[in-house]
Amino acid sequence: MESWKGHLEREAARFADGSERIPDDPDGRQRQLTRMGNAAYGAGLAQLMLGEPAAEWFTRAAETYERSYADAPPASWGRLVAMLKSAILADDWRAAERYAQRTLEEGAGDTESPIGRYAAALAHLTLGRDEEARVVADSIREREDFPSDVADALATLAAEDVLGYTYAIESVLQSFEQRNEHLEDIPVADTVLVLQALARRHRMAAELASPLLPPG
Repeated sequence: MESWKGHLEREAARFADGSERIPDDPDGRQRQLTRMGNAAYGAGLAQLMLGEPAAEWFTRAAETYERSYADAPPASWGRLVAMLKSAILADDWRAAERYAQRTLEEGAGDTESPIGRYAAALAHLTLGRDEEARVVADSIREREDFPSDVADALATLAAEDVLGYTYAIESVLQSFEQRNEHLEDIPVADTVLVLQALARRHRMAAELASPLLPPG
């Protein structure tokens, strides 16, 4: 039985501790801010699992990831993914659209990096550009260095293929259930939550139940 309150308290403490000792050097600062972003994101996930509003923690995560990105190495596509996911889980679509636009302006859709293309697909879907999202998602469906079920979920969502999306998102959920490791040791299928949030905007969300998903 998970102690979600314990997870929340631990992540909140990690965030507070990190905020008191941010290094002056750019590399150290961006690393510390990333750890803080992860802690805020983890706190948001724990709060969701408690059945409580979590927008404040996810907003804090998005803003902290954005601060870290200023000094991040080139092609830090994961940071852009984190901003997008955090804003989506905060249900702050205005912020999500801003992060999506930035992601595309940074050239995520033109990179060979699968994470960059993943970021671009999320960005296009956030902005309602389904055709562009489908093209980018299709480009990573057969790659060995990216989860095919996540790419399938993105592509079928963009194509408004309800059955295909349902199969894909169920596979993504199953992959989370089979994992032994999770971000911040928080056993939550966060990618499923993000994709389902996007699917709800298309009226395509699947009916899912799992110990790794919030109640209700």
